[in-house]
This record gives sequence, C-alpha cells and structure tokens, in this order.
Amino acid sequence: MRILFLLLFACFAGSAFAQDPTPAPDVKEAAKANARPTPTADYAPEPFDKADVKTMASKCVSLDTEAGVIEMEMYPEHAPESVRNFLNLVATGLFDTTSFDRVVPNFVIQGGNIWSREDKKVTRAMGLRARRTIPDEPNKILHERGILSMARADEPSTATTNFFILVAEAAYLNNKFAAFGKVTKGMEIVDAINKAPVSEEKPEKPVRIKKALVSQCTKPSP
Repeated sequence: MRILFLLLFACFAGSAFAQDPTPAPDVKEAAKANARPTPTADYAPEPFDKADVKTMASKCVSLDTEAGVIEMEMYPEHAPESVRNFLNLVATGLFDTTSFDRVVPNFVIQGGNIWSREDKKVTRAMGLRARRTIPDEPNKILHERGILSMARADEPSTATTNFFILVAEAAYLNNKFAAFGKVTKGMEIVDAINKAPVSEEKPEKPVRIKKALVSQCTKPSP
C-alpha cells in the first residue's frame, strides 16, 4: 500500500480533519496507549532499540542529498518511538539512495520510501522492515516550517518509514501527526527540492539521499 499522510491533498478545505480541530477518537486512543512495537523473530536488533530519551535527544541526523546537506535535531521527549524508528532507519543505512519521491509545492517534501532505493534491490529483510509500523504519537509540537513528522495512511498507527519535512505552516496537522524533529541547517536545500518541477506530486527528477548519518549533536557557538 502506498503510504500517504492525511490531509496532503490539494484541496485541504474539504478535509474532515481540517474542519474538526480535535483529534479523531482512534488517534487519541493510539496516543494514550503509546505502546512499543512488538519485535518478532524476523526483526534483527537495531542500534537504538534500548536507547533512552536522553540518549536519543543527543543525536542529530544529516541527510547528504544530491541537492545538498540537510541537518536535523530530534525531539524524543515528545515522540520517542518515532525518533527511535527514524534513528534506527538512518543508522542501519536503509535511507541511503532512497529519494524524496513525493513533493507538494509550498507544503512538504516526503521521503523514506525504502522501495525508492537507487539499486532497486530490496531484500526480504528490508521489505519486512519497511512494513513495520509504529504507534501514533500526536503531540504538542506545532507543525511549522522546518518540522520533521511521520507520514501514515488513513488508518491509525500505520506509520512505517516515510517522513515529511514542512516548508510552510500546517496548523491542521497539529496534535494529529507525530512531529518528532526539526531542520537546523539546510532549509534552503529543502526549499530547492520543494520548488523543483513536479507532476501530480511526483518530482520530475526525484532528489536522492546519498547518505544518511546519525551523529552527536554539537552545541551552537555562544
């Protein structure tokens, strides 16, 4: 199933959630449960499986794309499982050579589609990992320009590997989607990807992530 996050259609005014400021009951229930994904024998251990919030908060992610480098900080205190999932995907190299294969002009760029890998060689293990879902974690982080958030299907708790970066404010996503990080450097790269030619939200030339890396965040100079 092609992952599409809610409300990212051209006609936002017609959306039920856009008209209703309160989270849907299923989203609220999923947030309340906030259960950890249940591992199975098919899932190999990953670097951040047992990391605590403090450890994850100390990590930053850089996406070395064909258009330039995008750097991001994480907010595990608000969305721990979304951050854990994202850090694991980066650390295990699953985002390498994937592309930003969905772009909504003046709104978002979306990446994280494992099936968009450049070599198109998706192993059984990769396929299983790409289908692993995580719980919804709607939170108080406002969906503003530069925010990193999880994409999902209409059904609750269906986020897997796909993420989006906002280039403009989207208040109707607040407390409905799992915002879990923010771009700290390279928004001009995000803007460039967003402004490239698209056809029905498909980039004419999708920008690839050459390499995604997890590193220790550096404190800004005083």
